[in-house]
Amino acid sequence: MSKFLAPLFASVLLLSGAVMAQAPIVMKIATVAPEKTPWDRLLREYKKNVEAKTGGRISVKVYTGGTKGDENDTVLKTRRGELQAVGASTGAIGSIVTELNVIELPYLFKSFREADAVLDNVVTSRLDPILRGYGFVLGFWSENGFRHFGTRDDFVKAPANLKGKKMRSQESKVHLETWKAFSASPTPVPTTETLTALENKTVDGFDQALLFMIAASWHTTVKYVTLSSHIYQPALIVFNKAWFDGLPADLQKILMEEGRALQPKGRTAVRALNKKLVELLTSPEVGVQVHQLTPAERATFETAARGVRATVRADAKMPKAGIEMLDAIEAYLKTFK
Repeated sequence: MSKFLAPLFASVLLLSGAVMAQAPIVMKIATVAPEKTPWDRLLREYKKNVEAKTGGRISVKVYTGGTKGDENDTVLKTRRGELQAVGASTGAIGSIVTELNVIELPYLFKSFREADAVLDNVVTSRLDPILRGYGFVLGFWSENGFRHFGTRDDFVKAPANLKGKKMRSQESKVHLETWKAFSASPTPVPTTETLTALENKTVDGFDQALLFMIAASWHTTVKYVTLSSHIYQPALIVFNKAWFDGLPADLQKILMEEGRALQPKGRTAVRALNKKLVELLTSPEVGVQVHQLTPAERATFETAARGVRATVRADAKMPKAGIEMLDAIEAYLKTFK
């Protein structure tokens, strides 16, 4: 090589190396939540904040509406490292992290206030090491909300109203056992396939939080919604552990801090919509009838659901850490005011 070209060639190599070193770290995060929902807005705000705080060292790619697969699929892809993060319901992550299922026991929480206090003061510290054992890292909490019944033929005012009905169930032992306790015939259907199952009348109804049932158009297949609040379902943003552990400490800190800072906003945004969502359902254009369970009606479901907790406790597949977390939750709620 010419003695004149050699220095130039070396400079090009150095410049190329510098450019490569500055290439952003890509973080792909997926959710089944549709676009223009609070979930979508929350993740896009998270993207904006992370990219700004890291000076572009991390590039966040948000995939909404199940474009990367159903909830269980995206959780599994995150575990394998095909995605770097996922935003999913605790029920979906619980398909792998068995201990999470105790959070979705029926009538475990009576209010959002109880749920927030338990998740923030009891669950988070216990859950982080559990998640790491499964190949995840706990990012931050988000919200799905209390789940309610949606049916075609009548309101669900007592467990007897569900007898013999094929109800779409999330693919979770707690959900399946809850439907059985309520006298229904649970039919596991992935989230991304539920609308088709409802339209084809493969199932007779479903349970879901108001925001998601409307955002995913499930409400268009039913005439009755019963506000039962039988399961509180939070959501989680979790990272692939190997990917997260490979990041510089300062980037790990930013990912955590920016997520935790948005946590209250995410909860508030979803809950603020509930009254408007009920008004939308009952509007002349939509025409869904809505019934709020009376205290006496709710009591019949609470009584029917009591055995579900015992079933989960007796489940040989439930790790000791899950039972210990449930014990801690129950103890905390006894003293909560």
